[in-house]
Amino acid sequence: MAVSTCPKVFPSFECRSESDFSGAPKVGGDGRQSRSRFSERLKSARGTASFQGGLSSLIFRFPPNFVRQLSTKARRNCSNIGVAQIVAASWSNNPASVPAAAASAAAAAATAATEPILPSVVDDVALVDKKVDLDVNVAVDLELEGLTNSKRSVFSSDGSLAIHAGERSGRGIVTDAITTPVVNTSAYFFDKTAHLIDFKEKRRASFEYGRYGNPTTVVAEEKISALEGAESTLIMASGMCASTVLLMALVPAGGHLVTTTDCYRKTRIFIETILPRMGITASVIDPADVGALESTLNENKVSLFFTESPTNPFLRCVDIKRVSELCHRKGALVCIDGTFATPLNQKALALGADLVLHSATKYLGGHNDVIAGCISGSMKLVSEVRNLHHVMGGALNPNAAYLIIRGMKTLHLRVQQQNSTGLRMAKVLEAHPKVKRVYYPGLPSHPEYELAKRQMTGFGGVVSFEVDGDLDTTIKFIDALRIPYIAPSFGGCESIVDQPAIMSYWDLPQPERLKYGIRDNLVRFSFGVEDFEDLKADVLQALEYI
Repeated sequence: MAVSTCPKVFPSFECRSESDFSGAPKVGGDGRQSRSRFSERLKSARGTASFQGGLSSLIFRFPPNFVRQLSTKARRNCSNIGVAQIVAASWSNNPASVPAAAASAAAAAATAATEPILPSVVDDVALVDKKVDLDVNVAVDLELEGLTNSKRSVFSSDGSLAIHAGERSGRGIVTDAITTPVVNTSAYFFDKTAHLIDFKEKRRASFEYGRYGNPTTVVAEEKISALEGAESTLIMASGMCASTVLLMALVPAGGHLVTTTDCYRKTRIFIETILPRMGITASVIDPADVGALESTLNENKVSLFFTESPTNPFLRCVDIKRVSELCHRKGALVCIDGTFATPLNQKALALGADLVLHSATKYLGGHNDVIAGCISGSMKLVSEVRNLHHVMGGALNPNAAYLIIRGMKTLHLRVQQQNSTGLRMAKVLEAHPKVKRVYYPGLPSHPEYELAKRQMTGFGGVVSFEVDGDLDTTIKFIDALRIPYIAPSFGGCESIVDQPAIMSYWDLPQPERLKYGIRDNLVRFSFGVEDFEDLKADVLQALEYI
């Protein structure tokens, strides 16, 4: 990142709480007027050729424990987009300059890093005594190989990763704060043109413009990558932004993709109405119809198989391992929208998928207060999507990125509770005489129950079911509920309920809704983290009301 520099005429300057930035005379303990240490040096600096830009170009020397740790993932991202911070800065009382060529070599070494991403921490890595050229702003003599070897995996669970990945394991922001700072800026500056040219010619790593990257956003991306076991993650302004940019980036004009009958309606609309304008066609198959997939792969040059697992709203499951094997034989990519599963309940990449997508608005954020989306996978594929993303826009605000980081720290606690409540409530509902059918992959009655048990470790907090009644009866049930909010979305701390026929398909006549399996009595209930007994009592009293 381009940061301002502290002139070398201040070799022993330290931040002092009593510093007088105005330069006004001060009265010393002996009664004589004196100027502040800072003012005197500032005055001295103005008389030197090395002073650049006055006070605005100064950076205060922080205590030696302010150390910028290098993140393996950030350095890998840098090789792709040239924006992730790899600059390591240290503050000591005796800075010494080093050749610019050595700094460029260090940056190049970091950019070319290809070691696997492991949840780890930096052991006893302090760059305080390293040599830094404050004019070049790149720390050298980093001993990158030693830094890599000094890392060790200390996290044995996804819960610990959700809390510490991207932060405890190293982040490209200088701070002693436990929480990641929000970097609110739209652009990053270079202190001289030579640095800008080095950046443009990939000899220097830096952020450049807010749409291309942000330090806070990078931390969120690294955290998601760690949970998914991905080389790279790209976070965007919404789940639909992630879906649409991915589809346009990976399916060429005139190409063909495969999707499933049960999916988020806005995704289906994009596939059916927008992609055809680019000559892109699509085949739609049942999530469990492997035979239909094989036929489609044989009859078409398929670029991508794109589906959800579990799906929305019927929670159908796709055999990720099987479809990945079939698609890869024909050169097709596989992308799984794992929003309903979360990275804790399902590892789509480990099962063979090339990419996994999430609406981070849901479980990842988990507090119904932020909208975001992300894709994770190999550096190569994510880079292709990232390149188009930089053109299309849809960048995530750093404040929103912070909310995702904050939300993910409790992800494992929330999902454990929601897994438990979801399964228990699904059983309660299935046994109730006023409920006709329950859709939940954790029930033996679910068509993909055995598959779900193989590829998932939990089944989530969303339960879809049909009450015994018509549209009006279902409305009475929903209106009788006291705890959940009637709203779209799911996966948050608060329980949410909706009637898909009204919430998502009300613009279609009933016969059209039925083509998608959306009956008037269908309910989608997203259980939050409230007490199970409270939720159970509320659902039962509402059912009695009808």
